[in-house]
Amino acid sequence: MIDARAVIEPGAQLGTNVSVGPFSIIESGVTIGDDCWIGPHVIIKGSTYIGSKNRIYQFCSIGDAPQHLGYRGEPTRVEIGNGNTIREYCTINRGTQLGGGVTRLGDGNFLMAYAHIAHDCLLGSRTIFANCASLAGHVDVGDYAILGGFTLVHQYCRIGAHCITGAGSVCIQDVPPFVMAAGNRAIPHGINVKGLHRRDFTQDDISQLKRAYRILYRSGLSLKDALTELESEIWTSQAVHELAKFMHGSQRGIIR
Repeated sequence: MIDARAVIEPGAQLGTNVSVGPFSIIESGVTIGDDCWIGPHVIIKGSTYIGSKNRIYQFCSIGDAPQHLGYRGEPTRVEIGNGNTIREYCTINRGTQLGGGVTRLGDGNFLMAYAHIAHDCLLGSRTIFANCASLAGHVDVGDYAILGGFTLVHQYCRIGAHCITGAGSVCIQDVPPFVMAAGNRAIPHGINVKGLHRRDFTQDDISQLKRAYRILYRSGLSLKDALTELESEIWTSQAVHELAKFMHGSQRGIIR
């Protein structure tokens, strides 16, 4: 399962049934779980942990030093969960001490070709990054988020769960969960109804999210007043409470 032309350094730990293609390099300090497939010409460096059943395609670079001028070689990490697909030419940089020291991906994510995950980013599970979607440092991405091709996300932004961005979106503020966003710069375009139906949200959840969206984005109120209005009503949908919590936790502001 290990091609004779691959380089596996002493100290690298590979689980059972791991396949490594020709000319790939797995450095000391890397741990790869069971049933992973590593294509040709892949480089995995540094202190990198990769779980089980991941597929990593040719010419990916995982665990290299962060693109951060303040980095001085401190020991930091990349952690990748289970069942992820990482297509050609993706780059995933390890963290910095300033950002907590780890770049982390959850389970079942699908990164299409040329996606970039910068230092200290935290991805949930079941996200999709279309071709060339790129995160700057310290970005958090919630579960089931979908980033359209060539989406760019500014450092320290948050991308909420179950949201979707259009191709070429430039996100310089937080994108709330459940929202569709597009444009340069990205602005909201309603609730991601189709995506929520696919994930078995109830019609009541979706109706309440639509009503909350109207308060936040169509009422003409300032964000502060809209949040006050939102909290004055009684909501039975947990999704609306998650939306409000996300809004209150914003440091960079919300796309509007």
